[in-house]
Amino acid sequence: MISKNLIKLIKSLEQKKYRKREKLFVAEGPKVVGDLMALMAPQRVIATSEWYKGKQVSEDVVVTEDEIRKVSFLQHPQDVLALFELPEIEELPAEQLCDHLTLALDDVQDPGNLGTIIRLADWFGIEHILCNLGTADAYSPKVVQATMGSIARVKLHYTNLAEYLEQLQDAVPVYGTFLDGNNLYAEKLSPSGIIIMGNEGNGISEQVERYVTKRLLIPSYPAERPTAESLNVAIATAITCAEFRRKN
Repeated sequence: MISKNLIKLIKSLEQKKYRKREKLFVAEGPKVVGDLMALMAPQRVIATSEWYKGKQVSEDVVVTEDEIRKVSFLQHPQDVLALFELPEIEELPAEQLCDHLTLALDDVQDPGNLGTIIRLADWFGIEHILCNLGTADAYSPKVVQATMGSIARVKLHYTNLAEYLEQLQDAVPVYGTFLDGNNLYAEKLSPSGIIIMGNEGNGISEQVERYVTKRLLIPSYPAERPTAESLNVAIATAITCAEFRRKN
């Protein structure tokens, strides 16, 4: 049976200030919880007896399906919910960027978009994402769920992105997507560098744009036909990362 205090704790973790205070975040579902448990020990596990069957883990709180609904953040609750310790991730040293492809997010605010981008980074072998301070919190329940477990393998670094890029002093190429950029498919793309993706409504901010050394455009087809005004930022990230990996 799940206690009232534990219910209160779990529900509080929907808000960033309580995640920060308790140094915990919530993960739900066998896939997400399983991927996280492969890398870190959960602080608490709340699950049905069905989930525990055949697993070599110490039972924590065994609940019924009705009980798990009381604490779940999902529309359709699953058999397991777990609390994990928030990771302490240090600032990413500039020298680590020289040999790797890194994503940077300039205030991407939609939790679904952020979670999908983390999942994309995992798929394309991108281990680090730089996040401007206005970017959604990666450890909110909605973002964690949208990553489908990739949050366990991708490190997110929250920083003042413009100040961080200024410190690089042209050490690596910095790419950004713009409506007046050069055709992504015609450009030579380096195997390492930073790919900046902008805010859903405003794109890349002026403060960050000044550090972009290579402007890219994802062209529509055919060029002369009226088309959608823009692409969703997660879709644009997928297209851009795929082209970088295809060419390198």
